[in-house]
Amino acid sequence: MFEEDKAVYCIDANILIQAWQTYYSPEICPSYWEVLNELGKKGVIFIPELVYEEIEKGQDNLFEWLKNSDIPIKKIDGAVTNCLKEIYATNPKHKYLVSSNGIHSKADPWVIAHAMNEKAIVVTKEKKDFVRKQTKIKIPHVCDNMNVSWIDDFEFIKNSNIKFTCKSE
Repeated sequence: MFEEDKAVYCIDANILIQAWQTYYSPEICPSYWEVLNELGKKGVIFIPELVYEEIEKGQDNLFEWLKNSDIPIKKIDGAVTNCLKEIYATNPKHKYLVSSNGIHSKADPWVIAHAMNEKAIVVTKEKKDFVRKQTKIKIPHVCDNMNVSWIDDFEFIKNSNIKFTCKSE
């Protein structure tokens, strides 16, 4: 396993989108976004190119922030593509990470493939779904099947030693 100070994290789109729109919005928690930017600058976090494209489609200012941030955006290359092929070859149900109707994120399998390639920990809001639908499998299940570590954003905050301070203005 990783030493915590050397861990690298692959961030799923839902981590940024939900934080931006709700509990860590820049209006109430601007320092969270400054910390994420610093972690990006240090190479502690990154996002896959398809996560970047997913956020680009959003209806808020998150994409503008992301575009101007120092968070590295990892491109798809041969090594990442080979990781994706391994994901699909390991279990036929893994194809349900992306649905044929396009409702589910097309980035999900790539988040795991990039994490495999970078030996990174996936950070996602998705939870294990034990009442699984045959047509949808969640990131945590595939990560477990592929021996890729995954955590939610709260665990990421703890692991990264991020501390929040509140003040009234």
